[in-house]
Amino acid sequence: MQYRMGRGVRCMRAMLAFAAWLVLAAGEAQSQPAGDYPNKLIRIVVPVVPGGLADTLARAVAQQLQTAFNQQVIVENRAGGNFQIAVNYVMTQPPDGYTLLVAQEGAIVLNPHLYSKLSYDPLKDLTPITGIAKVDQVLIANPTFPATSARELIALAKGKPGAINFGTFGPGSTPHVYMEMLQHMAGLKFTPVQYRGAAPMLTDVVANHVPMTFISLGQALPLAKEGKVRILAVCTAERLALLPDVPALAEALPGFEATAWHGLFAPAGTPPAIIDRLSAEVKKMIDDPDFRTRVFEPTYFRSMASTPAEFVGTIRAESARWKQFVDDAKLRLE
Repeated sequence: MQYRMGRGVRCMRAMLAFAAWLVLAAGEAQSQPAGDYPNKLIRIVVPVVPGGLADTLARAVAQQLQTAFNQQVIVENRAGGNFQIAVNYVMTQPPDGYTLLVAQEGAIVLNPHLYSKLSYDPLKDLTPITGIAKVDQVLIANPTFPATSARELIALAKGKPGAINFGTFGPGSTPHVYMEMLQHMAGLKFTPVQYRGAAPMLTDVVANHVPMTFISLGQALPLAKEGKVRILAVCTAERLALLPDVPALAEALPGFEATAWHGLFAPAGTPPAIIDRLSAEVKKMIDDPDFRTRVFEPTYFRSMASTPAEFVGTIRAESARWKQFVDDAKLRLE
């Protein structure tokens, strides 16, 4: 009996020692520098279909990292679930810097407040690396629409609750949330018309099948210059220098401000040295004059390059602001 007890104690001690070694080894792996990273293919996951703004930025980042690291970098599109499919996939991948995510603000600072049940927590399940770009938004309408400004739209809609349609590419999408904000702040009621993406939605605004929507400045401006749409207002706090004659929505609704953005993320637990290196490479890309000329200027993007800590601060502030709106408007999705 004594022999068996001694043997059990020794086995237990060995097991505890091995478990302690595993914890220590894991901790050392997390604290080690990037070392030979990267030494294999890197994947950048995008939560939208090919051709969208997030996809454009992801491919630009992929090109930069591929050149800088001399390793293949590919983009994978995993659309669906209002960005949830892509986020859920990335957060379950090994935290080794070989699976990254380019996501817009909806996935990070809106979904956690819009959904009563969400399968992820952005700051617990993901590691923010850096912001990439801010994307100014505008309210547009078909040129035949009787309102030519946000003030006129508000006046028109007050007498026609629910009678005016607007385009959106799904509950929780930028056009949907921004229109909910407009409705809430002005006491209006519009009717959403759902599309599978921005392209078919814009096509129908141009064809006057749906009279208005919110869209990025870069997508709206070429159509406005051709007379195919009219820009009623910009969503920035003040007028844009590019469009000095177009009022900000805040002039009609003080406090209205909404800017879309995109950032780069990794699974939670990715070593800080890898995060810092990726952040530095994206900043180098954005600071490059040639990149700005090729990518930012045609789309009217603005730089959002930041350190990981700065990006976390931005996310926390944005999340608090959107939570306040979602709570005030009692806006919830299932």
